[in-house]
Amino acid sequence: MNTTPQLQRQPHHHQTNTIDGLLKRLEQLNAIGASLSKERDTTQLLEQILLAAKAITHADGGTMYSMQEDGKSLRFEIMRTDSLNIAMGGSASHAIHFADLPLYTPAGVVNDTLVAAYAAIHRTTVNIEDAYTNPDFDFSGTRLFDQKTGYRSRSFLTVPMYNHEGDVIGILQLINAQLPDTTEVIAFSDADQQLAESLASQASIALCNRALMLQLEVLFESLIGLINLAIEEKSQYTGGHCQRVPILTMMLAEAAARTTDGPIADFSMTDLDRYALKIAGMLHDCGKLTTPVHVVDKASKLQTLFDRIALIDTRFEVIKRDAEIAALRQQLAQRPVADAATEQAIMDNCRVTQAAMDADREFLRTSNVGAEAMSATDLSRIQQIRHRYLWHDPDGQQTSFLSEDEVENLCIRSGTLTAAERDIINYHIVSTIKMLERLPWPKHLKNVPEYAGGHHERMDGKGYPKGLTRDQMSIPARIMGIADIFEALTASDRPYKAGMKLSKAMGIMNNLKNSGHLDPDLFDIFYQQGIYKIYADQFLSPQQIDEVHL
Repeated sequence: MNTTPQLQRQPHHHQTNTIDGLLKRLEQLNAIGASLSKERDTTQLLEQILLAAKAITHADGGTMYSMQEDGKSLRFEIMRTDSLNIAMGGSASHAIHFADLPLYTPAGVVNDTLVAAYAAIHRTTVNIEDAYTNPDFDFSGTRLFDQKTGYRSRSFLTVPMYNHEGDVIGILQLINAQLPDTTEVIAFSDADQQLAESLASQASIALCNRALMLQLEVLFESLIGLINLAIEEKSQYTGGHCQRVPILTMMLAEAAARTTDGPIADFSMTDLDRYALKIAGMLHDCGKLTTPVHVVDKASKLQTLFDRIALIDTRFEVIKRDAEIAALRQQLAQRPVADAATEQAIMDNCRVTQAAMDADREFLRTSNVGAEAMSATDLSRIQQIRHRYLWHDPDGQQTSFLSEDEVENLCIRSGTLTAAERDIINYHIVSTIKMLERLPWPKHLKNVPEYAGGHHERMDGKGYPKGLTRDQMSIPARIMGIADIFEALTASDRPYKAGMKLSKAMGIMNNLKNSGHLDPDLFDIFYQQGIYKIYADQFLSPQQIDEVHL
């Protein structure tokens, strides 16, 4: 067959080709271009392009194809035929299940028999007056469709779309141009073709811009993932937290956006708002890159690069041995006269002393875990142990059994962090804010530092680092504060605690709400809409999930 399609057509002069008609359609084309530039969803963008092309050329039907990544086939994306009420793909309820159109035969020869493939391969517009009389293309599939539906496919206008590098990214195909306000099928005029090509050019720019934006977003999120991976490599416990907090944040944010009454009723989110909050959630602890790992992962009070309770265990073994040696020496001092009763009393006294040492050692081991709050009696006992036993350091100098640093750590009233270490941990949010405020955020992401940097603030102004009050914080920042605390309470991958049961965690959260720590309106949504339960079903172990009654 001829490789050049026969496109000779008789000109059709109708009202759309008058000066006024063309001007009106040009105005319509400009409006369409402006509309396309605002659309972020690629599928919606493709649908808008097709519907706009149909409207501007008065086409009854049309199909939008996208080029596959391998450049070897075209995929059906959107299909519309008004007179048959056919709507497939895009926002329609029916998906398209047609096979892709191959651009090459199995033998590797270009597929010039299909008009859409031809337009893509040769990068040219194909305008056909009547498919049934056209000798250049295989319209057997079109004829079969017409037989099944009673349709009569006649005029075709097939326009390739290019990206900024000149590669074909899709095909716009229009079917059966009609006289305005009638169903009379005519050929696509030269004006129709020029307008469709102009629209395809504008649409290509919109598609390319969106594709570039998506690539930048993927790259940006990958870089964030790289930061979180570095945090996870440094501390596997913090890495899990960085993954779960964004998910829980979005769960609560969507619930808040659905709320139609109460103080949160006016809160809503656009797709851009959602994306900004998602990014903030992913970056909310990026400052922990600067936090020493032995502080982040401090599983016991005496842990630094290792748990120093082992050193204290060794000292106890030494002083127990010294006590036994001293007892044996006392027994030897009774010789040469043997007094079994006296020797037994000496050894019994030694065993009592060693038992007391074992009790003190076990007490220090328990205190080192930090699972329970230390009482005043406990703190006093640590001080007594410090001075109770004689201990010689490696230089042979007599010194306190426990060092100043060991006493300070063992006397931590709750948890495993000293005040100085807690300050180091808390500084991560200052680092987070500093890091995020240095980035040149685009307009739609300019609130990311505020969202991410506010999750340790309190509603009563007693939080950190800025001491903000509820009225000074955005709703997304308040949402993230709830997500951050709930995840921390229920996380089962922390080295210093087991994951709390749901009821206990929600009880603590409720107390934090009542004490001015958490936003009460958002927490009510968190509880009443069961967001905590939805999250628990996905991320908590079955042993943690129980009934919650506040």
